[in-house]
Amino acid sequence: MRATVAGETLTLFPERAAYWERRRTLLIADVHFGKAATFRAEGIPVPHGTTAEGLRRLDGLLDATDASRVVFLGDFLHAREGRARGTLRVLSEWRERRRGLELLLVRGNHDQHAGDPEPDLDVRCVDAPYVEAPFAFAHRPGVCDDGYVLAGHIHPSVRLIGAGRQSARLPCFWFGPRGGVLPAFGDFTGFGDADVADGDQVWVIAEGKVVQLVVAR
Repeated sequence: MRATVAGETLTLFPERAAYWERRRTLLIADVHFGKAATFRAEGIPVPHGTTAEGLRRLDGLLDATDASRVVFLGDFLHAREGRARGTLRVLSEWRERRRGLELLLVRGNHDQHAGDPEPDLDVRCVDAPYVEAPFAFAHRPGVCDDGYVLAGHIHPSVRLIGAGRQSARLPCFWFGPRGGVLPAFGDFTGFGDADVADGDQVWVIAEGKVVQLVVAR
């Protein structure tokens, strides 16, 4: 689905990413590579292969678009404990296959603890806000005088309630008057509540589709 945000066209994908067509840029928030490895290091049994699965989805998005760059809106790595040998190997092998792709990370709160990605991944790392008019890329949602803020951090979702009072919580893209928030790309990230106001654009992800909601409060 396509959304007009700050006068620009963004294509919204059910894989929880947005494509900025004019700049051939794929926008992704909250990847949290190595989170499963962090859990396992703490004795919590979670499945292996989440990094490879995330990269598989990323490859699908790159193949479906004309992207020449990926901008990560913070939290590329989950924690220092997530720098497991297997995680780093999978990332390095993926990077070798995508060596011509530009990668930019706008540091988030988890990046402050985990540190920047390994040098062989060739990721340019910057602090927020990183302005490319009309946008200001950040990790935490907020307001910036220099551009419309695109961020992550809260893993936005909305709860839909049916006629029979059944409910479902769904990840969403949430665009307000001065800033927007992308859903978390990574697995095991959980959900946060989108504090939606009248006039906001909300697009939920459900059953492999992106669907726009009519906001009425």
